Amino acid sequence: MSTMKINIVTPDGPVVESEADMIIAVTETGEMGILPGHIATVAPLQIGALRINKGNSTEVVAVHGGFIEVRPDVVTVLAQSAETASTIDIARAKLAASRAEEELKAKKDDADFNLIELDLKRALNRISVFEGK
Repeated sequence: MSTMKINIVTPDGPVVESEADMIIAVTETGEMGILPGHIATVAPLQIGALRINKGNSTEVVAVHGGFIEVRPDVVTVLAQSAETASTIDIARAKLAASRAEEELKAKKDDADFNLIELDLKRALNRISVFEGK
């Protein structure tokens, strides 16, 4: 079976440089499965888990927005931030999630509400990736 290269890059530098049999990303229009030879595509990403399958193993990366560029042999993810499960500080993520939930209960201003809601989504994404869900 053929593979493709996957590169996940943030403003802080590369997060993942690997090979994959299949990649599953959460885009603005839903989940996208990518196999080697996929048609060239560019899509905006949502906050979510990006799964990289190779053989019998799956690596999960918490991606917090950005874009995915698909070419037949290379997939590049340009994300605002991205973290592998092994680099996530789970205590910090849980604290951020509970803090955001409390702030959401107290806020009524739409602008603040939207920012806090994004903080909550990012924290919950980190927790989900860390716990392998």
